[in-house]
Amino acid sequence: SLEELHRLESKSFDIYRIQLVKDLFLIQCYTGLSFSDLAGLNGSNVTTGIDGHQWIIQNRLKTDIRAAVPLLPKALELIVKYNPDYKVDIDKQLLPLYNIQRYNAYLKEIADLCGITKVLSSHAGRRTFASTVALSNGVSIETIAKMLGHASTKITHLYAKVSDIKVASEMEKLKTKF
Repeated sequence: SLEELHRLESKSFDIYRIQLVKDLFLIQCYTGLSFSDLAGLNGSNVTTGIDGHQWIIQNRLKTDIRAAVPLLPKALELIVKYNPDYKVDIDKQLLPLYNIQRYNAYLKEIADLCGITKVLSSHAGRRTFASTVALSNGVSIETIAKMLGHASTKITHLYAKVSDIKVASEMEKLKTKF
């Protein structure tokens, strides 16, 4: 949820491995990247998009389908935190990572420390982007599918869950008309 996302963002950890995994998870929440795509990210994947802003453009490792994601400021800030030279070292892995098992184990620890009862996993970051960040803020399912690198919106519908906040927001628009 948005509240849990803000709780996670505001929490700071003294232990490097926990802070790193929290930040990597937030990058996933703000980009929708899968763990394998995050691990394969290098400086050449961060480029100036059609709008003049920084985008992540890469073919998904799993499907080889092009995914193009405009970088939200919070995601770019975290990338710069761990790799200020991302534009110079374009062939270098962009972010430091643990293996997926360790990453998910640390996410469980982070959830406990933040009082989040849901299971946090790498995949939860991707779903958070689709539902909480994008869909709840008016991004169309077609656009979300494109950013996630899905071949069709069928798959995206499994990721993007409509929240009560989204329903309330949509109904507010109708109330002004009726």
